[in-house]
Amino acid sequence: MEFCCRRNFLVEGVLLYLLLNGVANASINKHPCDFPAIFNFGDSNSDTGGWSAAFGQAGPPHGESYFHGPAGRYCDGRLVIDFIAQSLGLPFLSPFLDALGSNFTHGANFATAGSTIRPLHQSGVSPFSLNVQWYQFSDFHRRVQTILDKTDEDGVVKKMAPKVEDFARGLYTFDIGQNDLTAGLFQNLTVDEVKESVPDIVGQFKTVIKEIYDDGGRSFWIHNTGPFGCLPYVLDRQLITAGQVDKHGCVGPYNELARYFNHQLKETVDQLREHLPKAVITYVDVYSVKYALITKATRYGFVHPLRTCCGHGGKYNYNMNIGCGGKVKVNGEDILVGKACDDPTVMINWDGVHYTEAANKWIFDQIVSGSFSDPPTPIGFACRKQY
Repeated sequence: MEFCCRRNFLVEGVLLYLLLNGVANASINKHPCDFPAIFNFGDSNSDTGGWSAAFGQAGPPHGESYFHGPAGRYCDGRLVIDFIAQSLGLPFLSPFLDALGSNFTHGANFATAGSTIRPLHQSGVSPFSLNVQWYQFSDFHRRVQTILDKTDEDGVVKKMAPKVEDFARGLYTFDIGQNDLTAGLFQNLTVDEVKESVPDIVGQFKTVIKEIYDDGGRSFWIHNTGPFGCLPYVLDRQLITAGQVDKHGCVGPYNELARYFNHQLKETVDQLREHLPKAVITYVDVYSVKYALITKATRYGFVHPLRTCCGHGGKYNYNMNIGCGGKVKVNGEDILVGKACDDPTVMINWDGVHYTEAANKWIFDQIVSGSFSDPPTPIGFACRKQY
């Protein structure tokens, strides 16, 4: 009799636990983070018009597949950051540098093409390094608070700027670092010499994350860098020897450098978690996703993984002197270097440096669920500690 009662009590306890756990999980599933805004930092992989606003529009045929014309992106359509915004029910991010037609109600994009983590005097070609992007964000944050608190009597700013509380509730996304590595290589440094700079690079990245945290940021979504040793603008360089090219046609030592950087970045993220107790930091292994796409292209419905869609000439349909949108003389006439592939939806590389919209969508589909993240958290839940 006593055993029977104990067994019934145990069964009832288990059922009660499962019921409560189910209710809790249902509550979580129905109430994800509901990010009201995204604040993005990065390079051309997530630039939605910053470089174009500062130095001139990325002309046709950029943007043709989705926007049906130039849209500030070095792509035929949408970028991964565009798909992230759409998945969270938010509009495309306006570039911070664009004064016309911008709406910052749901965040702002500080990324610009060519940007590096380290300042221009140390590496890169863009003046908008990560520390400068942080300066812009910090001033933007301060001015929004000041204007909304004191001077926005007619409500104009409220229609164009985030709410003050959205800076704490927003998602902070990062995709930067590739240009720090390639800048050194393009200056004829060896892989080992570039490796020596990596601790300083990730150290400066760490500083910016801390500054944003001190400004109230709490949810961080950080992409590592991709296998740039598989990109035509790297493959086309004359200094690469046959022994450096792996079985997939990529430059093995350059991809190993990317992995080394990613390892250091991951360790930096782990340190940040210890030092920033209120932060939720998600590290996303974009490298593995992109490398799988390039090396197993046909499995995923793509062709010519190392060949440029919008380019001109050579083994990779890429010419560093005549880029996508440039002009070449054919029979004495200037001809636009337009879409050189019949179908961008089956191509991975758009212009020798950047991915096509189709590839960006495929990459987003792999990372949105958290399958390639540490911790393995879907992006819609990246405001809660899961570790």
